[in-house]
Order: sequence, then structure tokens, then C-alpha cells
Amino acid sequence: MRRLVPAAALATATFAAIPAAAPALSPPASGRAVSVVAARRLDARLLELTVRTPALASPTKVRVLLPAGYSSAARRRYPVVYLLHGAGGDETDWTSLGGVEQATAAMPLIVVMPDGGRGGWYANWFNGGRGGPPAWETWHTSQLIRLVDGRFRTVAARRGRAIAGLSMGGFGALSYAARHPDRFAAAASFSGGVDLNLRLQGLDAGRIAVEATAAQDGGRPGSVFGDFDTQHIRWRGHDPPDVAANLRGLELGLYTGNGQPGGPLGGPSGLDLIELGAHNMSVVVHRRLERLGIRHVWDDYGKGSHTWPYWARDLRQTPPWIMRRFAHPVPPPARVTYTSTEPAYEDFGWHVAIRRPNVEFSTLGRACRGGFSLSGSGTAVVTTPPAYRPGARLRLRVRHGRLVTSRHARADARGRLRLVLRLAPVNRRDAGAPWAPETGHRQTVRVAIAAAVSRR
Repeated sequence: MRRLVPAAALATATFAAIPAAAPALSPPASGRAVSVVAARRLDARLLELTVRTPALASPTKVRVLLPAGYSSAARRRYPVVYLLHGAGGDETDWTSLGGVEQATAAMPLIVVMPDGGRGGWYANWFNGGRGGPPAWETWHTSQLIRLVDGRFRTVAARRGRAIAGLSMGGFGALSYAARHPDRFAAAASFSGGVDLNLRLQGLDAGRIAVEATAAQDGGRPGSVFGDFDTQHIRWRGHDPPDVAANLRGLELGLYTGNGQPGGPLGGPSGLDLIELGAHNMSVVVHRRLERLGIRHVWDDYGKGSHTWPYWARDLRQTPPWIMRRFAHPVPPPARVTYTSTEPAYEDFGWHVAIRRPNVEFSTLGRACRGGFSLSGSGTAVVTTPPAYRPGARLRLRVRHGRLVTSRHARADARGRLRLVLRLAPVNRRDAGAPWAPETGHRQTVRVAIAAAVSRR
């Protein structure tokens, strides 16, 4: 029990901002569209929207902080930072506790602060295979972005969009950015729970933290990402260290203390196990980014606790370098590389759909007008961006291991190619499952796309 007590303390409070009771979940009404059901102005800059979405069981709230002078600059468009809260918190945290209004007072910036559930973990819940609600990822990275871009004068593109968060929200910021790198130019984590595989004192602290905090939203073990032991590949598909390579090209920041007492902004008198866990997780991501050669801000500031004074300080330090990225945007990558466990995914206009019965990693590699590679098992349909002349007939050279074949394909009316590829024989078990073979089938297919040889 002495070994369990510190880990239990970490689990029940890790990545939490304020405690809360667990709400009940109920299925959403089918066929609903996203709609704003209420809007109110809280002060000169701050608005609060109540939104109904089929991704969630009940209406959710979003706070939107507008820049000074927004109403008088009728033609000006502004970049957006999506700011996520921690477990146990809600959309009010950054305005009531984090000092976001003061930190951005002089900046031409819109800040969007959505609710993410008391323990929602910024994911579309697995729920035993039934899926959401809640479907936080769908709501935040797809529906909410469209809502904000449609309702406010935003720079409605990747070059004008960033995401940041504290604790559980730090996980959300890096996970969302890695799973949707074509939607964000920058991402930052403050004391983030950014490694779900963390082991602390011999226990799976990442798993315990997720499952304990998800209980605040009515979750049971396995509700969020699936069973940790038998479906661990689903956890890895959301975990920043496993998908860190997708973050290449983004401006990134990691901020963390080490949990030791005596920090400059106060905190507990003893070791803060929550910040210690967040520190260990942040170090894992930092080292992973270093190995990948991905440049990032690394602020390991030493003594400090898992408390608001430190997150408010992190927030004050973050907008300046994000604003520099907005002012000097990086173009989309010339060659797209993207890794995912999802059976269907899209990045920078490339769409991949794989038919297979299992869950495993797949990688679209160095995809460009001249070709790409794809690894995995099963049968894949790859649709390119509209990079070709509509109706053009193109020559393909397809390599499966030592086998090389040639064929032709014709671009559609939008200039896109749709290619069907056979990868390795399908694996019947999820990658890494206890009953799966130690080595599953996996093959990389390489496709070269030649210049047009004819025109319709």
C-alpha cells in the first residue's frame, strides 16, 4: 500500500486543475447539426457560446477572447490560438485562473477556450467499440474550427492557427497537433500529460491517470482509448511520443517543472508528484523530438509545482514565439510523411483508407507529386491532392518488395489520382496484443508517378 499511495495520488489528481463531480453521459440525438444555442458577452473582449453538436451528449460551452479593437477593424483578420484546460477543469479556467486576458491584451490574436470534459482526454472515446459520445477530437479539430472560422474574422488556414494546453490539455495540444498537423502551425504543452506509457514506482501511471480522471465523465476502465493491456495500440496512436514525427514543421514548446518544492512561484511544501509525473512525460517527448531533429522550445525550469502560477507564466511566455510563427509562416511540406493507427486518415490533401480487421501503425511516406510510399497490411485506397491536370493519363511504377509493375491511371476532374494498393496480408490481431504473433505482416509499397503521357 505504501507503494500504491503515491501512484494513486498521481492518478486521481494528475493533470487536474480543479475537482468536480462526474456528469452522466447520454447518447446524442441523431442527425443534429452543430448550432450555437446561446451567446453572451462577459466583458469588452470575452464572449461565451453554448453549442450543440452531435459529437457530444449535451450542449457544450466555448469562451472566445477577441483582440482589442476587433469591432472597429471590420476588415482585419486575426490568427487563432486554441487553449485547452486540464482534467477537472472547464472552459472558464484560463480566464478565471490563468490570466489569459492580461497575457494577450496587446496582441492581435483570437483565443478560443473550449470545454474538454472533466476527464475527456481530448479523444473520441472508444466505449467498447461503440465510439462517442463523447467525441472530443471530432468536435475540437473539425467542427469547432469550422464554427470559429465561420463566425469570427480569423486567418482561416493552418498558417493562422495554433494550439496549447495545460496538463491533460497539454496532452490534447500535442496529440491534436500530431494527429492533424495540417491544421496547426504551432503547439505548446504546459506541464503536459504527454506520455501515456509513463511508469512511475512500477505502476502504469499514465493509464491510471487516464482511467481515474475519465471517471469524472462517467468513464470506466478502457472507455477512452480501449483496454490498456489488450488494445494498447489504440493508446499509442494518440500518444505524442509515438506520433511525434508528424510534428515536423510545426513550431513547438514544452514547459515543465520537476515537482521539487521551493519554486519561485510557490507551491506545496513537499514533492509534487503530479508535476513530477508531468516532468517525466515531458522529458520523454523532448528527447524524442531531439532524436527526430525537430526543433522546439524546451523550458525545464526546475523547481515548480502543478499549479496555476506556473501555467500562467508559461502562457505569458508562449504567445510571443507563436506570433512570430504567424508573422513568418512555413509553407506546407514539399513531401508529406504521416503515421497513424486509424484505418482512414488525411494529411495535407493526401487521403488514405485501409481495409483491414486489426489496428496497427501505417505510414504514408515522402508523398509528393512524383510518388509516395505506404506501409502496413491489407488493401489501401490512396487519393492524392489535386496536383495533376484534370483528365491527365499518368504512368505508375509500383514496387512491392522485389516485384515491380507498371500501370496507368487517370486524374479525375479535380486533378486527383485514386489508387488501389495491396499491402501485406492482413493481420488478424491488433499490433502488440498479447495473443498476436510477435512479428505481424507488414509491407512497404512504393509508387512512382510519371509525367502525363496523354490528355483526355
